[in-house]
Amino acid sequence: MATKKTGLVCSMCGATDSSSNPVVNILDGLNLCTDCIKFIDDSRDRQLTSRKKVAAAKGDAETSAVPKPQEIKEFLDQYIIGQDEAKKYLSVAVYNHYKRVNQATSSDDVDIEKSNIILVGPTGTGKTLLAKTIARLLDVPFAIVDATVLTEAGYVGEDIESLLTRLLQACDYDVERAEKGIVFIDEIDKIARKSDNPSITRDVSGEGVQQGLLKLLEGSTVLVPPNGGRKHPEQKMIAVDTKNILFICGGAFDGIERKIAARLNTHVVGYGHDESARKRQRENLMRYVMPQDLKSFGLIPEIIGRLPVLTSLDPLDKKALRRILTEPKNAIVRQYKKLFLLDGVELEFTDDALDMIVDKAVEYKLGARGLRSIVETIMVDPMYEVPSNPVKTFTIDAGYVKSQLEKAHFEKTTIAG
Repeated sequence: MATKKTGLVCSMCGATDSSSNPVVNILDGLNLCTDCIKFIDDSRDRQLTSRKKVAAAKGDAETSAVPKPQEIKEFLDQYIIGQDEAKKYLSVAVYNHYKRVNQATSSDDVDIEKSNIILVGPTGTGKTLLAKTIARLLDVPFAIVDATVLTEAGYVGEDIESLLTRLLQACDYDVERAEKGIVFIDEIDKIARKSDNPSITRDVSGEGVQQGLLKLLEGSTVLVPPNGGRKHPEQKMIAVDTKNILFICGGAFDGIERKIAARLNTHVVGYGHDESARKRQRENLMRYVMPQDLKSFGLIPEIIGRLPVLTSLDPLDKKALRRILTEPKNAIVRQYKKLFLLDGVELEFTDDALDMIVDKAVEYKLGARGLRSIVETIMVDPMYEVPSNPVKTFTIDAGYVKSQLEKAHFEKTTIAG
């Protein structure tokens, strides 16, 4: 039995209704034949497949764009001398974090959790510089926050959430970029629990701040005041998801060596022990730091659990400080040579002068920061006088270093007891 013809004409190809190619009224004024409908369905399927491939390729490209751990360490080596162990830990943690962030949607049930990092080491060993250099390499928003200004809500100071304000400001309030950024929380040791004994006074800048940081470190959506400071009801808030924000915490943990020594029981009783080996072990106890030492120092177990990557930085010896003066791309001596070169003057430091600067930095136990303050003191007069004098070269020797430090009263004084 023949199908009754409707007399409709396909709006796309102009075919008339027939038993072999029926025309259907889709909408008022829109008629489509079976062949055109099939063509549209096939085109849509091809487009969806193409989009999926593009999305997958984009995800693969983003993952491949993240430098490999060895490449990250090689980049860090250009700016930071020594600290190989810390660089290795940091490179692996950062690589795994951004692999996790850029991974394509997976059909399995494996959920990769982020690994926040805690760096323990004496002042001036490069904790902040490590985090800064990593952020520069990855070209992601980066913010440094001082933990000492944070207090519990309702007290003088800043809300815990306000540390994300710095991250938003670093990327012009682009929330999507901020949610893949890095936050370096400095002086994390200064918010340690003040005492194990309960007290009638609240520990508003210690344990209370640690508890407030838990939700940020673990990953949750928090409301951030756009201008920092305290939150108030009339203020518009910005919702930020911290799930993919990498938190790097750093602290000197001054005195933690005693906790480590007590755990290791480094005191040796008896004859025949190696005194030099014991001395070396005591000098760098920080390398043996473990999570239980951080707990003894005053960090609560919950926050230690959310900072799973723990590594220490070695104290800088004379050899390392000497290399720091001249080798990195941002070395202080290189910076001054460039400044003088801009005035057409060639600046030279003799080896004796560099050795004396290093000796003073070791004497004051200020780490790499001490090098900068000493060199700044030495260079005040040359920077003041040389631009006005028609000289082509200027040499800094040991005698000049000594005279400048004495002139600035930059010598170690002893108080007679």
